[in-house]
Amino acid sequence: VVHLAHRDEALRYLGDLDDLGRRMMRKLWPGPVALVFDVLADRRAEVAAELRVGESDIYADGAITLRSPDHIVTIDVLQSVGPAEPVVMRRLPESMDTLVNAAGEPALADQFDLVLDAGPPRHSKPSTIVKMRPGGYDILRAGIYDQRIIERLLRTTVLFVCSGNTCRSPMAESIARSVMAKKLNVNESELDHRGVTVMSAGSMAMPGARATPAAVEALKPMGLDISRHRSRPLTVELIHQADLILTMGRSHTAAVKALVPSAAEKTRSLDPQQDIEDPIGGDVAVYVRLAGSLAGLIEKRLDEKPLF
Repeated sequence: VVHLAHRDEALRYLGDLDDLGRRMMRKLWPGPVALVFDVLADRRAEVAAELRVGESDIYADGAITLRSPDHIVTIDVLQSVGPAEPVVMRRLPESMDTLVNAAGEPALADQFDLVLDAGPPRHSKPSTIVKMRPGGYDILRAGIYDQRIIERLLRTTVLFVCSGNTCRSPMAESIARSVMAKKLNVNESELDHRGVTVMSAGSMAMPGARATPAAVEALKPMGLDISRHRSRPLTVELIHQADLILTMGRSHTAAVKALVPSAAEKTRSLDPQQDIEDPIGGDVAVYVRLAGSLAGLIEKRLDEKPLF
C-alpha cells in the first residue's frame, strides 16, 4: 500500500479521476481508509518510468492501493521523505517481537528500511479497504469505517463550532440551514434528502444542554426554531465528517486543529476580522443583533466556498 502525506499526491499515480473518486479522497482522507483504483496501462508505465521502479512494485493487476493516514508520526515520516519517492508500508504481526527470532537475529526486520513503534493504534479494528469503480465503489473490507459511516461521510456537511454549543453555533447552524435551503431552492426538510447536513458543536460543551432562552427568542422573527437543540462536544469524527468548519473565534479554530491537524485547510473563522463574542448573559436584544450579524457572515462564507 502506497502511503501519501497529502491526498493530492494520489493524482500522480492515477491520471484522470472522476468526480466520485475525488470526493472519496477529499472526504475519507486523511483517515483509516485505503482506496483501490484501476489505472490505465499507459499511465502505469509512465509512472513506473518516472519513479524508476518496476511497474509491479506499485501496481497489482492494473490497480493501485493508496492511503493518506491520519497519524502524526506517519505524516511526519511521509513529509520528511517527500513526494519524490513512494513510501510503501506493510502490516506487521501483532507483536514487535516478531521482528527478531529467538536468537535475537533479524527476522522480518531485514525486509524493511525503517521500523517505528508509535505506540498502540487508536482503533481496535483494521483500516477499511474500498475499491473504486466507474460511478460507484465496493467495500472490500469493512474495518473502522463501514458502509453506513462512509455514506455519512460522503454527504456535504458544514460544521459550526463555539464553546458551549448553546448560543452562537446553534444559532449559526439554524441560520445556515435556512440559507442553504434557499440556495438549493428546497424546503429545509428536504436538505437531508439532498445529501446536505448542517451541524454545530462546542469545544467545551457538555452533551445535552438546551439552547439558551434568549437564543431561541432571537431566531423567532426569522422564522427559525432551535428549541429542540441539544448541545454536543466537538469530536474527531465530527471534524472528519465536515467539508467546511466555521468557528466563532481563534480558540475554537485551535481546538479543531488540536484534534485533527489536517483539518486546518477546511477550517475558517466565520468572521475573519475578529472573534464573535459570546452573548451569554446578555438580553434578547444582544442575541437579535448577533443573529443579524451571523446571517450576513454565513452568506459571505458560503459564497466564498461553494459546496454544491
